[in-house]
Amino acid sequence: MIEIDGTLVHGDIVKEQFVCNLNKCKGICCIEGDAGAPLDAEEAKILEEIYPLVKPYLTPTGIAAIDAQGTSVTDADGDLTTTCVGGNKECAYVTFENGITKCGIEKAWEDGVISWKKPISCHLYPIRITHYPEFDVLNYDRWHICRDACTFGAELKVPVYKFLKDPLIRKYGEAWYEALEEAAPEFLAMTNEAP
Repeated sequence: MIEIDGTLVHGDIVKEQFVCNLNKCKGICCIEGDAGAPLDAEEAKILEEIYPLVKPYLTPTGIAAIDAQGTSVTDADGDLTTTCVGGNKECAYVTFENGITKCGIEKAWEDGVISWKKPISCHLYPIRITHYPEFDVLNYDRWHICRDACTFGAELKVPVYKFLKDPLIRKYGEAWYEALEEAAPEFLAMTNEAP
């Protein structure tokens, strides 16, 4: 683990390589799984506020799910998540473009309709954060549907933390990210895994 300003970063975030390859996976992470994307209470409020602006970007089935369940839900574990179509599969906020799953929230953001890009858990994937009272732990989440992203990342030699530079800065700030960049080569040297 790498300790940076009240966070613990798992070494795999520095060691492993990853670059989303939407042409291969088609954005399946937005339609697979056992629950919606994790949210915090503030994000759930934001979703409720921006929903009227995001709604035109969504599919009829997504809109129906949100109308029935709300803009966010509490899952079986008691955690806040995005609403899903059919209970626990396709995120209600997805849209489809040329056979590729896209985020309706992010599309609204790209068009300048809203100022919030999307839930940080989506933006940070494959990093998952576990919050503790005094610190956060950042882990690399391995999911078989992301095999192509691992292969693509290895081809391009892009570590997870570099691929996720923007969302990491969004979550923890520039100084935090710079500290991670400085710590990464030292960590790799200590673990004999320098590139």
